[in-house]
Amino acid sequence: MKVGFPENAADVPPDQVKDSDRMNDRPLSDIRVLDFGQYLAGPLVGMMLADMGADVIRIDPPGGPQLKSPAADMLSRGKTVLELDLKTARGLKTAQSLVERADVVIDNFRPGVMNRLGLGPDALSVLNPSIISLSMPGFASADPELADIAAWEAVIAARTGQFTDMGLNRRLMGINPSFTPLALASAYGSTFGAMSVLFALQARARNGGEHIEVPLASALLEGLVYNCQRIEDYPERYKSPREVELERRAAEGLPTSLAFSELSEFLDPFYRTYTCADGRGFYVVACSIKGHPERALKKLGLGELAKSLPDFDAYLDQAAWPEDWSMRNYPVGASDRARVSHAMKEAFLTRPAHEWEEIFGTAKAPATAQRTTKEWLDDPHALACGLVLRVDDPKHGEMRQMGNIAWLANDHGAANKKAARPADLDALLSEKPRNNSAVEAAGGGWLDGLRVLDLTNVIAGPTIGSTLARFGAEVTLVQPASPSVDPWNAVVFGMHAHRGKESILLNLRSDEGRDILAQLIAEADVVTMNGTDTQRDGLGLSPERMREINPRLILVQLDAFGGPMQGPKSNHLGYDDLAQAATGVMLRFGGGMDTPEEHAHFGTIDVLTGYCACVALGGALVQLKRTGEGSIARASLAGGGNLIQAEFMYDFDGRAPFDEPSGREVLGSGPYYHCYQAEDGWMFFAAPTERKAALSKVAELSDLVDLKGAELHSALAQRFATKPVAFWAAALSDSSSAVVPLGSLHETRDASLQVESEGVIDLTKDTFRVIRHDQHPMGRWCDLVAPNAVRPKRSRITIPSYMPKYGHNTRDILTRLGLDNESIDKLIESGAAATQWSEKYLPE
Repeated sequence: MKVGFPENAADVPPDQVKDSDRMNDRPLSDIRVLDFGQYLAGPLVGMMLADMGADVIRIDPPGGPQLKSPAADMLSRGKTVLELDLKTARGLKTAQSLVERADVVIDNFRPGVMNRLGLGPDALSVLNPSIISLSMPGFASADPELADIAAWEAVIAARTGQFTDMGLNRRLMGINPSFTPLALASAYGSTFGAMSVLFALQARARNGGEHIEVPLASALLEGLVYNCQRIEDYPERYKSPREVELERRAAEGLPTSLAFSELSEFLDPFYRTYTCADGRGFYVVACSIKGHPERALKKLGLGELAKSLPDFDAYLDQAAWPEDWSMRNYPVGASDRARVSHAMKEAFLTRPAHEWEEIFGTAKAPATAQRTTKEWLDDPHALACGLVLRVDDPKHGEMRQMGNIAWLANDHGAANKKAARPADLDALLSEKPRNNSAVEAAGGGWLDGLRVLDLTNVIAGPTIGSTLARFGAEVTLVQPASPSVDPWNAVVFGMHAHRGKESILLNLRSDEGRDILAQLIAEADVVTMNGTDTQRDGLGLSPERMREINPRLILVQLDAFGGPMQGPKSNHLGYDDLAQAATGVMLRFGGGMDTPEEHAHFGTIDVLTGYCACVALGGALVQLKRTGEGSIARASLAGGGNLIQAEFMYDFDGRAPFDEPSGREVLGSGPYYHCYQAEDGWMFFAAPTERKAALSKVAELSDLVDLKGAELHSALAQRFATKPVAFWAAALSDSSSAVVPLGSLHETRDASLQVESEGVIDLTKDTFRVIRHDQHPMGRWCDLVAPNAVRPKRSRITIPSYMPKYGHNTRDILTRLGLDNESIDKLIESGAAATQWSEKYLPE
């Protein structure tokens, strides 16, 4: 293996790499994992680790996995399979012997289940003091109210607030609640789980074995942080037209009952779907970044219109604006919104969507055609770059599956997948146990002392650094001396995404700025960036250049449409919503090509992709520990779009139709998994496995057991309406079924709020925790979700400090590099460096 940064894995086709090379020379090739997980979250963690080369043994109960779907076969790729009856002495003894020969144990059961089986964290630690064990319950084990609930995916979503006030569109249409089958809790939880396992592994020599809990509901709330964030006296300039209209209707007592066709009036021209000549939708997200709106208009033949639109510094306070809006600032002002939208609508009708996709992609104007999930699984780019992979499966033949969630560019086995196969138990037990000597825990964070240079912007990229900061990393944020991103994205979202960092502003187009960047890279262990390979190399961050500066360096790179190999759209730009459109999320959520909708929550895929990149970094750190070699750790937004659809992201000849619940009016998936109105409000009823048995043990429902389909649904709706939610929740407790009230994200936030100035913030007990930062340097209080999704037993989690004002640490960092005050002054005077973008922390 070459030292430093090998080229993309695509340079060596998968069929030209020997199986033995893949097995022995992969990032996690010396790691063994026992995957006890069922359904989604646990198996997803196991799949991510197997995808990076770990030896993952799937431990099933008699009868096989509980998820009876082809998705279970996809989640088992690269694993070996073993059935054990853990309720028997023989089964337990076998499991214990395997623990002695493993590095990681995964489960996603309810709290207490592993203890009752004799495989709880204390028992595991006795068997193997160096074991890293990961538990992913639905709700926190220390939460007295929620710990014992049967936490099905939709139960977690409903209780946390995912189904209530589902986006601005549905609020304007008066549709509330809404259901979606997208498994956000398992997606966020599995990435937190995988990253924490990998971070703990690379710190094991210092911190010893570890038990980690990742409550899926806690992970869900963290993933939806931007939907819970609240800022005191939030400036009007950052409110979208839809938000303004909602507030107007509330103030005037008007109904929210708009038709879908009326919503276009309130959509920003550079942030919406247009219909093309072939009738296909084409989604444009070209707002908020300097130059993007102009590029989009020019490619549509609307260059003269672009020249007529105002363009000035977005960081001016609104009182100083020469016009009522700027092309550098979201949203488009009311004075121009209608004429810009009309011109763009007319232009898009002149060509089919696939032509516009090539035109916009080549021009670096962010946009994509709308696709269904099935179309994405057959997409030439997705298949070429490895975002979708072909796997020979013994049950289904050639199976198209979601690709890697996280990968390393030097991992030539990344895109080569094999279906699950039986484990060789005799061979496993013939091995000697691992080194079981205990290590006295250092008590610090897993990433203490790790120096991270953060070159990212907006949400997905910055999420990497802010996540690493909670584990002890030292993060330095580098941004341009003159901002290219508007303050809505950079400051409002940055209050969460840039926590725990120091900030320097450099002009990387200048020789002096590039020299300073090179010095910072030479001192760093990790560099993070969001951009394509072309953008990366243009910044002087090519693999060759970085190898010259620091051969042990890890580059963490995420982009929109990248995969383990190259495809025709690998260098196309994109953002969260574009990944949704390309992978089928928007059509799934909206219900069809005529009614596409961005998923209801801000940053759904952005945040997730930042977590995926942390998983990739974890694999790179484990590999660095073993080989001493740096690497490129990768993730992409389109991969995040795959992950939130993991339960459906596969296809093969003879597959059942893609008929999962979709659209605005959907409230569930059959009568046993559905939102119902109780006497005192909405609730979610989940009995996906017990079904008739759940009804039979509740006297008020037992006479309905023989009903089916629509008749059962109607009868349940009538019956549930007769008593309050608490009655039904109690009646179905202590079982594998559940009833929970439909919360809202705002209610969840307010119920779990702790004020920073009032004392120590507790991250360990309740499932949910939100912090009111009432001493925030911007002069307003700000509510942010606390970093409590990852809960190690021994290692430390730190609440990251406030996002610094951009450029706040410029002088300190330059001084640390050895520059004197006179030299720093010259750099600032020449524009090679800067100390701020605006007078105020948050421009008004």
